[in-house]
Amino acid sequence: MTVTDTVTPTQVAERPAHRDANVLRWLGAHTASMIGDSVYYMALAWAAARTGSDAQTGIVLAVGSIPRAVLMLGGGVLADRIGPRRVVIGSDAARCLVVLGLAGALLLTSPALWMLIAVALVFGVVDALFLPAVGALPPRITAAGELARVQGMRGLATRTANVVGAPLGGVAVALGGPALAFAAAGVLFAVSLPLLLSLRIRPLPDQEGAEPSGTAWHDLADGLRHIRRHPLLGPLMLVVAVSELGFVGPLNLGLVLLARERDWGASGMGWIIAAFGIGAGASALLLAVRGRVPRAGLVMCLTVLIGAVAIGALAYLPSVPLAAAGAVCVGLFAGLGGSLCGALIQTVTEPAYLGRVTSVSTLFTHAIAPLGYPVTGAAVAAWGTGPVFAASAAVCASGAVTGLAIAGLRRAELPR
Repeated sequence: MTVTDTVTPTQVAERPAHRDANVLRWLGAHTASMIGDSVYYMALAWAAARTGSDAQTGIVLAVGSIPRAVLMLGGGVLADRIGPRRVVIGSDAARCLVVLGLAGALLLTSPALWMLIAVALVFGVVDALFLPAVGALPPRITAAGELARVQGMRGLATRTANVVGAPLGGVAVALGGPALAFAAAGVLFAVSLPLLLSLRIRPLPDQEGAEPSGTAWHDLADGLRHIRRHPLLGPLMLVVAVSELGFVGPLNLGLVLLARERDWGASGMGWIIAAFGIGAGASALLLAVRGRVPRAGLVMCLTVLIGAVAIGALAYLPSVPLAAAGAVCVGLFAGLGGSLCGALIQTVTEPAYLGRVTSVSTLFTHAIAPLGYPVTGAAVAAWGTGPVFAASAAVCASGAVTGLAIAGLRRAELPR
């Protein structure tokens, strides 16, 4: 039989997610953990910058992505084999202990480069387990018809963490240095634990052929076959992979280079990033309120396509107000498309495969797509921001067009 969480599964009442105490506990735990992430990365960047050179700071910040990329698929296998709730609780507990341990060490000694690299590596390993498991939890705590609403609520939590986390980390560093900031991150991870422990998990229906075989490699291959053979999962993963590849570079590194090229300064870049956050928050709020979007597959592809056009236009808008308006469009349409894509993936995936399927989509968004940063930087140095933004928009749009060309995905619906 499939191994699940040790708690006695309780059937979750089919009530709106925003009124379901079980979902709200998960959302509170996830929000606290994400704010803790933001504070941790702020503290890590500050400690690394004060300890080493610019190049060494870059190494400290990048080294955690290596285990995240290498082990992400294994994290999905583990979530399916022992249950996502166990993995999430264990991951958050590990992050809490590691970060609090580092805070304690910094009270006794100044930060050393090897110490920061070691913590970043451990954090990357834990993230590789945490991210697939936390993405696999929503179908286990709410009804299928509420998954789009849960994706909207999760998006709002992400925006909240982005707004609150960095300033909180900055205040902690200013008051007590990196030690206090790491301690604050550890406390936030600790806050999420009792909420996670109180979650009620839905029982998995029997899934023929989905039982663990005893070997992780076989389970991973089985999960990849499930994606490849499924009429919707394969196309959805293709849309995720291609659209993220065109989206991540311009919206993360590209905006910094665009602001520098136009002499907009840090304040101009801040307004544009804030505008993107407003658009993304609005799309998340729309899903959280409506709960369901008719013709979800078609709307997903069209919104990603419109978001791609807005990305391409950003580099040609001559002023900060116009660029901010374009960024609102990017956040609104790309955010809505991404949330609908996540809801469709969770809806059509057989429950026993949720961890492995989530790990594949998370691998594209959190590990593979960021590898395009060096390419984006080199391309901007060679050709300028305009052509690079246009090329990235074309890549992103090709993912949407691919989805529109596949009839099954174009006609996909979320359950009522």
